Amino acid sequence: MPTFTDPVADAAEMSEAMRGLAHASIVLDQPERMYGILGDLLGAIRSLEQILGQFARGHTNSIGRAADDAGDRAAGTQDALTAAAELRQAAALIGQAERRVDAGMAAAGRIAWQLPAQTSEPASRLINVVFLQGGEADHALELIEAGGADAVIQELAGYDFGDETVDAALENGYVYDKVPVASLDRVATLDAYTLVYNHDHRHVALYRAEDSLPSPVLLGIADPRHAAPAGTPERDGAAADSRQARRERLGTPTINRQNYVNHPTLQGLGR
Repeated sequence: MPTFTDPVADAAEMSEAMRGLAHASIVLDQPERMYGILGDLLGAIRSLEQILGQFARGHTNSIGRAADDAGDRAAGTQDALTAAAELRQAAALIGQAERRVDAGMAAAGRIAWQLPAQTSEPASRLINVVFLQGGEADHALELIEAGGADAVIQELAGYDFGDETVDAALENGYVYDKVPVASLDRVATLDAYTLVYNHDHRHVALYRAEDSLPSPVLLGIADPRHAAPAGTPERDGAAADSRQARRERLGTPTINRQNYVNHPTLQGLGR
């Protein structure tokens, strides 16, 4: 607490308080509090200007007692005059700083601080559902020419085994922040899927957003073309081809797609 009578004690307390403020203001994560702090700081600056002027007068008022360590009064008088002049100059500079702080505080008082802006959620990663190249891709590429990319996406969606496909992609590193597209590649999207294909290099790849739920029609649940009765050659042949291609590419265990047929959702995708 200030004494208002003991300049030595009050100067020591002021020094400690300023050191504390310097440390406490390293991180100002509550900007709405800065205006009030600037008000206190402005008061301290004004007091500092006054203090320096008073110390300048103190040196001239007591100049008759000044001497150096050898008792030379002339040398002491010169040093007292020099000290007073420097302190008056410092007071003038503090006065300039006081006006700058006052203007800054006025601008700060016009700020209406808002809550931090909500950051957008990171975009969903893409997982590779299937990749076909060479002879394996010829049928899909021909289908693109005949019926368009949507037809191929609908057919290749049969390779999507829900959580099993996601787990296999994560395990084998087939996960991407954005669609991997090379020179001459073409891109098409349908529902949650993205198709990348290249006639010149003869490859086709289907990707899906990791946390997206594809349409049940695309997954072969609601469309009769993809939900043929179990045991039919069409159904069993397509399922076997899908399982074999996925096993060869990703080395994952056999998945019986019949388990998903006629269910309202797919395991891991509808929950």
